Parts: sequence; structure tokens; C-alpha cells
Amino acid sequence: MVYLAQKLFLMVGLLAMVKTCSDSDALQPNERVLQGDKLDQYVTYFNQMEPEDVVNYVPNAQAASWMKQNVPLFECPDSVLEKNYYYRWWSFRKHLKETPDGFVFTEFITPVSHAGIHNTISCALSHHVYEGRWLHNQEYLNQYVNFWFETEKKLDRSKYYKFSSWVGDAAYNRFLVNQDSAHVLALLDDFVEDFKTWEETNDYGKNLFWQFDVRDGMEESVSGSRKEKNARPTISSYMFGYANAIANLATMAGKPELATEYRQKAATIKASVQEHLWDEQDKFFKTRHEDGQLNRAREAIGYVPWYFNLPDDSPAFAHAWEQIRDSAGFAAPWGLTTAERREPTFRTRGSGHGCEWDGALWPFATTQTLKGLANLLNDYSNHTMTKQDYYDALHTYAKSHQKNGKPYLGEYQDEKTGYWLKGDNPRSSYYNHSGYTDLIINDLVGLKPQPGNSLEVQPLIPEGQWDWFCLDNVLYHNQIVTILWDKTGEKYGKGKGFRIFVDGKEIHHSRDLKQAVAKLPVKKS
Repeated sequence: MVYLAQKLFLMVGLLAMVKTCSDSDALQPNERVLQGDKLDQYVTYFNQMEPEDVVNYVPNAQAASWMKQNVPLFECPDSVLEKNYYYRWWSFRKHLKETPDGFVFTEFITPVSHAGIHNTISCALSHHVYEGRWLHNQEYLNQYVNFWFETEKKLDRSKYYKFSSWVGDAAYNRFLVNQDSAHVLALLDDFVEDFKTWEETNDYGKNLFWQFDVRDGMEESVSGSRKEKNARPTISSYMFGYANAIANLATMAGKPELATEYRQKAATIKASVQEHLWDEQDKFFKTRHEDGQLNRAREAIGYVPWYFNLPDDSPAFAHAWEQIRDSAGFAAPWGLTTAERREPTFRTRGSGHGCEWDGALWPFATTQTLKGLANLLNDYSNHTMTKQDYYDALHTYAKSHQKNGKPYLGEYQDEKTGYWLKGDNPRSSYYNHSGYTDLIINDLVGLKPQPGNSLEVQPLIPEGQWDWFCLDNVLYHNQIVTILWDKTGEKYGKGKGFRIFVDGKEIHHSRDLKQAVAKLPVKKS
């Protein structure tokens, strides 16, 4: 009995010690691991780099305070990724405009002739929504998306259909972050009408969709044309993603017949893309011309199907990704090219127009390719790609954001020298035509938004690459999420390993940096 009493006393003491250690490692409500010191330092540097020639809703002087209120904080040992993370948020807010028709985001920082009202362009709309879904103040995006459907599309000379879009998919994936069902479901009828319009105007036949390359935002491409109605992997994949999004929203809205209809549409598009746009000899998705022939060249648009998880999980389809490792394929010193470098007409079209998707680096395409690669690594089994492939490509993309030794984001870029091919044209500065911060949050760190009351993280950081990192102040399902990795426990003082906190409460801890799925705590009203 004495022995049992002593053993019980010892166990109680150990439990008390464990509880004490756990409590000391926990975050307090509203506590942050990252305080924004690095954000202040980066913004101070960005603000003094050059004159502020254009001022929209948030001037440089207010950039730091606005970012602290609105964006997730991030730090890691890779200074290139980290600096560009804050530079992209700093640039993104430059494009936020308050107009008589609500908040909008522009693409070009200065007015351009082909834009619509308020200098808006629909080409990168879906990129904007994917990036902006992580902002704390979601009213900006509410009004921006509403602007296109309630205002711009109803204009006599609307420019909404001037470019392809996957806005329905982007809006649904935004809902997975903010859980604002009221806003997204209010758009369901608009999305259905939008989808039907694309079916009526851009039907190629064979359950595929055609588009001029310039209206894909990809003028002067190898396979494209300003006159031929070619079936392209871009718009057909966009419509697949759009159909699935409508089906998901219809299910949420209690409309099972509509959901079934659009699931079937997605299935037929998927089958047709795989049957008619896949080149079995070159192992790549390609453009099919108006005359029915496949184009000879591999182009970055052949990776767009994976942006939406369209292809089957087969080694044959996945073989396409080996081209991003090949210097005769898409691998170049400054990034991933828009056409394979072995193509005989590679980069021969830019001199006449000043825009080229026939080989030069385009951030728009790089964003899509990296998102597709992340999906391959997370959701597919039959492939040879690795986390290191993703990390290296992302790092190179981040490194390319420079000009004269300073952070810069322009239109398109020489693949060998990094020279921005629009030179000093002021319209190219802060070119808001791509994504980056979402690639860090959603793909590298791996926060995968879920429709239910759960949180999933699938990091793509290669094993042994980093000893620590932290993504903090993430507004997810109306709660603040902190994700950190601390190999030794000395960096953040919360203990060793991989930890996830929600509103200060630890919901996951593991020794290794690996996939984590956890239930969200019930939020107190």
C-alpha cells in the first residue's frame, strides 16, 4: 500500500509538471508569436526605394499599419522567400482603390487604354481573389467581386468577357477560408449565368472551349492566335474548375439537381481534355487548333489542368512534369519559361508587339504552374516530382522579383538574364497580374482550407531544409491560426516540433514536419 501510494504521488507530480510545461508553452488569447517587427523593417525599406508616384486607398505611409491589420505574418530562414512575401503584400495594397462602385483591385498601377472603368481588367481577377482571400478585411474582396457581377458586366460596353476567368473556382476557394456562405451563395445564380454565357460563346465542340491567346492574357504564344478559335488547356480547365465550384455551391444551397448537372459538366470536360488535348507522343497537354490538329510545342499552359486537379492520377500524365527539370524544357536560370526552350520559334515574336508568351517568363503562368505542382505533390501518387522541385522553383520565382538589385515586379522577363522586357515603362511596376503570397500560405506552408470545422496543413518544405519557420496572424474560419516549426525548441520557446495554435490554443503537435489534420476548437460567442 505504501508503495502504491508513493507511486500514485509520483504520477500526480509528473502530471502536474507536464501540465505546467504545457501551459507555459501555450499562447495566451490574442497573443502572437510574430509581432510584426520584420514587417516594419521591410516596409520601411520598400517605402524609401523609389518615389510614390501613384497613391490609391492605402498610401505608403499607412502601409505597415494596414498590413499588420490585414495580412498573415511570416518568417523563415530563406530571406529571399521572406522578403518577397512582404514585398508582394506591400505591392498588392497599392492596387486597392475605393471607387463610387466600391473597392476594386487594379492590374496596372497606371491607366492603360484597354482597361475598363476604374482601370479594372478581368484577366487576373481570379489571381486577385486567391491572393486576397487571406486578408482580414474581406469587405475589399466582397465589393470587388460584386463590382464585376453587379456593375461592370451590366455596362453597355462591358469588358468582363475580354479575358478568360476562373472566378467561380476562386470565389469558392475563398469561401473555404472565410466561411462567408451568405456572400458566395448570393453569387450562385450569377455564376451559373456566367458559365452558360461561356458555353454559348466559346464552345469548341467535343465538350471543350476555345479562346484567342490574347483573351487568355497570353498574346503572341507559340500555339495561339488572335483570330483562330483554338481549344486551349487554359479555358477548358478553367471551365472544369468553375463547374465543380458551382456544384459545390449548389450542394450548399440545397439544390441537388443543379449540383448533379454541374458535376456532370465537370466530368465531361475532364474526359474531353484528357482525350483531345493530350499528346501521347510528347506526354503533354496541348492546344488543338481550329483545324483539329494539335500544336507541336509544349507550353506552360499544359500544366494548367493540374491547377484544378483535373488529370487522372496516372504516370503517363504526370510524366509531363519532368519537363520543368529539363533545361531544354521549361527550366531556365531565372525561372520557368512559357514555352519549351527546344521549340524552334522560342522567343521570336516579341519584337513586333512587345508582349510574348512564346518563351519569356510571365509571373501569371509561373503562379499557375506552381499551384499545379503543389496539387500534384499533395493529391497525386504516380509521379517522380519532389518537394525539393517545388521549393527550388518557388525560390527562383521569388528571386526573380528584382530589378537593379531592388525588389520589383514587372510584366515579363528574359529567362537567361532576368531583364524585365518592358524596360522602365512605368505601367509595368507592381504588375498585379499573378500570385505569390497564396503560394507561401496555401502551398509551401500548406494551409489547406476545408469546408467543415477542421484545419489541414500539408507542408511542402523539404525535409531538413529549415530548422524553423512561423506563419502567424492567419484569419481562418474567423479564428486566428499560428503555424510554427521549431526543430530545437529554442527559436520560439514553445517546445520542439511542429505546432498549430488556434486563438492561442494548441490543436496539434508532432515531432516531425508532416501533414496535420485537426478539429478547430468551438469558438466562444
